[in-house]
Amino acid sequence: MMNLPLLLRKIAKRRLLVIGDVMLDHYFWGDATRISPEAPVPVVNVFKATDTVGGAANVANNIAALGAAAELVGAIGRDYNGDKLRTNLRERRIEFDDRFLLSEAKTITKTRVIVRNQQLCRLDHEDGPAVYRRVLETADRWRLLEEKIARADGIILSDYAKGVLTTAVISRLAKLARRHRKFIALDPKPSSGNQFQGLDLITPNRREALELAELRSGADAETDFTKVCSIIWARYSPNNLVITLGPDGMLTSIRGRVIRTIPTAARQVYDVSGAGDTVIAALTLAMTSGASLEQAAHFANAAAGVVVGKLGTATVTPEELTAYVRGS
Repeated sequence: MMNLPLLLRKIAKRRLLVIGDVMLDHYFWGDATRISPEAPVPVVNVFKATDTVGGAANVANNIAALGAAAELVGAIGRDYNGDKLRTNLRERRIEFDDRFLLSEAKTITKTRVIVRNQQLCRLDHEDGPAVYRRVLETADRWRLLEEKIARADGIILSDYAKGVLTTAVISRLAKLARRHRKFIALDPKPSSGNQFQGLDLITPNRREALELAELRSGADAETDFTKVCSIIWARYSPNNLVITLGPDGMLTSIRGRVIRTIPTAARQVYDVSGAGDTVIAALTLAMTSGASLEQAAHFANAAAGVVVGKLGTATVTPEELTAYVRGS
């Protein structure tokens, strides 16, 4: 890894724009000691309820937590959950322009019931993708978006297959990034069916990488990652590719050529939810601060190592990351 204090000082001067599917994560925390007499299901006695930011908003949250400036563009509804989400964004120093609010949309909300630190169930409240696509359908919003791209040091596209990002939108954003000479990264969701070409960085996990390459899934030991990276390069031409491999760390590739696999930095894995958001945030911050792909991957690997040791979608601060690296 490059000099960590120097990298963190550079990161503190960066400004990233995150565009994608924005969510509110709502949690009920409780205990279950009996079965309901009404049905064979546990009765949960709720101790507390909490809210945090999810989806593309969690990517922005990771950027802000690492000390950089973060701005978010996505579909938030003019509803109760939207108000709670915007409050959460303000508390985390994440900018959101209210001109991107959608009056006719539900704010995407995922409610998780947690019993003794284990997720019992999840309740989703959302509209169909066509509703969220409307957030980038007007010329006024595109003019506003280009102004934001021009001010940013880099752009992250966070695709959760909810509708904000489409093939046409990604293509248009890539052209704007090239016009303004901005770094552009994508956390892809193959199930969305979106196509893309020539981005600076993509960060699929192992399963997503195999889906992008249209190869059958099997054990990691049976996966020919040289072939996977070659196919992804031939189809999508990403300048840099990082495949996250869970407990096996992450694989780096440049222009279709495998560079190396970096072993995981995690000391304990408590919860992997949101770790992909941490990885793309840390990679993009490091690379827009002058780090090489390998240096950025080591930085992101350490950041993810901290995050998976926490429960729920989480972030890492510069102080936590510094202490973690010193203890490695």
